[in-house]
Amino acid sequence: MSHPEKKLDRKFTYIDYLTWPEDEHWELINGIPYNMTPAPSTLHQKIVTTLIALFYNALKDSPCQVFGAPFDVRLPEKEKNSNEDIFSVVQPDLAIICDRNKLDSRGCLGGPDLIVEITSPSTLRKDIKEKFHL
Repeated sequence: MSHPEKKLDRKFTYIDYLTWPEDEHWELINGIPYNMTPAPSTLHQKIVTTLIALFYNALKDSPCQVFGAPFDVRLPEKEKNSNEDIFSVVQPDLAIICDRNKLDSRGCLGGPDLIVEITSPSTLRKDIKEKFHL
């Protein structure tokens, strides 16, 4: 994942994120955009698919729902929920949300009950540093 050089001149919000091309996948961490290309490896996708199936089967009779990427998790700063106060939008490999009030047509607003990231050498630093602390 890389920073786009042309987008690093300021702190970006969810409002900016919504204007970016839909055919590109981005994460926004503390106002800094990260391009999520290229696509994950086949092994990565197999692991994610297996975990989604296992969690789905284990939770199908509960209020919890399982989502796989791309699925936006918007993390507002403090208790502010307006789009201009959201500087972090991530797309975890797997998210479980049990509070349906956090779900809307755009994904999840607030922290999921569980997030799973399958790390790879190219994303390890960002996943265990920046994303973990969100």
